[in-house]
Amino acid sequence: MNRFVVVSAAVFLLISVAYLPLLNELYWSTLTSLKPPVRVVADLLVTNGTIFTSDKSLPFADSMAIRNGRILKVGSFTTLKDFVGDGTVEVNLEGKVVVPGLIDSHVHLISGGLQMAQVGLRGVSQKEEFCKMVKDAVQSNFFDLIVMVASLNAKEGSWILGGGWNNDFWGGELPSASWIDEISPHNPVWLIRMDGHMALANSLTLKIAGVTSLTEDPVGGTIMRLPSGEPTGLLIDAAMELVTSFVKEVSVDERREALVRASEYALTRGVTTVVDLGRYYPGTTDELSWNDFQDVYLWADSTKKMMIRTCLFFPITTWSRLSDLKLQKGHVLSEWLYLGGVKAFIDGSLGSNSALFYEEYIDTPNNHGLEVMDPEILSNLTMAADKSGLQVAIHAVGDKANDMILDMYESVAAANGERDRRFRIEHAQHLAPGSSDRFGRHHIVASVQPDHLLDDADTAPKKLGFDRAEKESYLFQSLLNGNALVAFGSDWPVADINPLHSIRTAVKRIPPKWDHAWIPSECISFTNALAAHTISAAQAAFLDDHLGSVSPGKLADFVVLSTNSWDEFSKDGSASVLATYVGGKQVHP
Repeated sequence: MNRFVVVSAAVFLLISVAYLPLLNELYWSTLTSLKPPVRVVADLLVTNGTIFTSDKSLPFADSMAIRNGRILKVGSFTTLKDFVGDGTVEVNLEGKVVVPGLIDSHVHLISGGLQMAQVGLRGVSQKEEFCKMVKDAVQSNFFDLIVMVASLNAKEGSWILGGGWNNDFWGGELPSASWIDEISPHNPVWLIRMDGHMALANSLTLKIAGVTSLTEDPVGGTIMRLPSGEPTGLLIDAAMELVTSFVKEVSVDERREALVRASEYALTRGVTTVVDLGRYYPGTTDELSWNDFQDVYLWADSTKKMMIRTCLFFPITTWSRLSDLKLQKGHVLSEWLYLGGVKAFIDGSLGSNSALFYEEYIDTPNNHGLEVMDPEILSNLTMAADKSGLQVAIHAVGDKANDMILDMYESVAAANGERDRRFRIEHAQHLAPGSSDRFGRHHIVASVQPDHLLDDADTAPKKLGFDRAEKESYLFQSLLNGNALVAFGSDWPVADINPLHSIRTAVKRIPPKWDHAWIPSECISFTNALAAHTISAAQAAFLDDHLGSVSPGKLADFVVLSTNSWDEFSKDGSASVLATYVGGKQVHP
C-alpha cells in the first residue's frame, strides 16, 4: 500500500514538472484575458443646476450625464463623476433652472411657417390698420409666398394671402369684402381668421370662385350674407372650400422653407417636440397632410434637416392608409418623426359662432353652431380607425359637441374592447355640467390650449351669457380633479407657440387688461401646468417612452431658463428661454 502511494506521488510529480510550462502559459493568458469592465464615458455632463425632471421617482437633480443623444444618469454631481473621461464636455449651469424639452400638443406646423411669410394680422386692433396692411401688401407684394390661380389672367395680379385677424380686437364688427374691394381691384384676397374657421374674401375672389347670392351653403359651412342675399365675403368652415379649391397649392420648396422657419421659431420658445395636426381644416382637402408628409417631412428627415421632433396626425378619412403605413414602419420612423393617429372635426369655433352648443348663441339667435361632419359618418370612421389600433383625436369646442364625442368614444370603446387607446378631444373648451369627470373615467385625453382663454374671456359672455361662460369654459382644474390626462398646446398659428406663456396663463388665468382671474376656481398648480407641457403631453401621444422627462434612457432634450430660483419661477412663471438642447446638442441660440 505504501509502495503504491509513493509510486503515485512520483508519477504525479513527473507529470506536473512536464506540464509546468503549459500550465504557466495558461495561467497568464487567462489572467490577461480578464479585462476590466468597459467604462461608459459621457459626451456631455451638465452640472450645477436646478433640474426639474418631470419624473416622480426623482423630481429634482443638479446634474445629468448624456451620451449619444440620450440621458445616461440623473442625480448629484458626485454620483456622476465616474462618467467623465476623454472627450466629455462639461457645462456648468451656474444655478440655472432646467426643464425637460417642452412639448406642444397641438400645432399646425407648416401652416404656421407659411403664415410667417404672409400678411400677418395677429393683434390688429383697428379696422383702419387692417385695411392698411392689405393695401400695403397689394402695392408692394412684399411677401415671399405668392400663389397664382390657374384661371386667372396675369393682369389680375397675384393672390394676397394672410391671416391671424380677430374681430373681437376692434370691437366685434365682422370684416366684409367692402372693406378691401377698393384697394384690391386686381388682386384676389384671402384672409383667414385666427381660429382657422372663418375667412374673408374680396369680391374678386368670390367672382373667381363663383360664389353668388344663388350659391347654397354647403353641409357643415355657412356663407355670410347681406339682407339682400349677396355674400359679405365671409365664409365659415366647410364654405371655405368654395375658395380654397381655386388656390393653387404652394410649392414644395415653399413648404420646406416653412418647416425650417417654423422649427427655428419653435426652438426659440423651448419647444423640442410638437404634435402636428397638419394643414387639415374644414374646407380643405385631406391630401394636404399626406403631401406634406411625403414632400416635406420625409425629405427633411432623410437630409438631416429636421430640428424638432414631430408626431404626425392625418385626416380620419385616410385612416386605412395610415394603418397600413404603421403596420409597415411602426410608430417610430426615426428619432425625429413619429406616426401618431387620425384627426377629425365635429364643430367649428366660438369666435366664428360655429362651435356646437345645446343653447343658442346670444348674439346670433337660433344659431346653435355647426356639425361640420355628419355624426354617423364620423362614428363609423372612428370605429374603423380604432379597431385598426390607431389613436383618434377629434376637434370639439362647444358643450354639445364635446358630449357627442364623449358618447361616441364610450360606444366605440365598448364595441372594440378594452385597450390602451388614449382617445383625444382637441380643445374641450366648453363642457356641460358633469362632462369633465367623463374624461378621466374613460381615459380620454383633454388636449387643451390655455392661451385661447385670453381671447375668449371677453368674448364668451357676449356669445353664451355670463352664467354659461362661467360654468363651462376652460375647466382645467375640474378635468384634473376627475383624473383626466391633460396635455397643453398652442394651436399655432391660431395662438402663438409659447409654452412658458401658456403655463402662466393656466396658473393665473388673467386676460389682458384684467386685474383678476377669469374663473379662479379653474386655476391649476404650476407643477401640473408644467407637466401638461412635458410628461403628460408625451403620454397623450404615446411618446413617453422616449420623451417628456429628464430620465435615464430618454432622449436628451432640455431647456435652460434665465432664472436661478425655482421658487420664483414656480410662483409666477417669469422666466425666458436661455438655451434649448435637442439630443444633448445646443440648438438655440
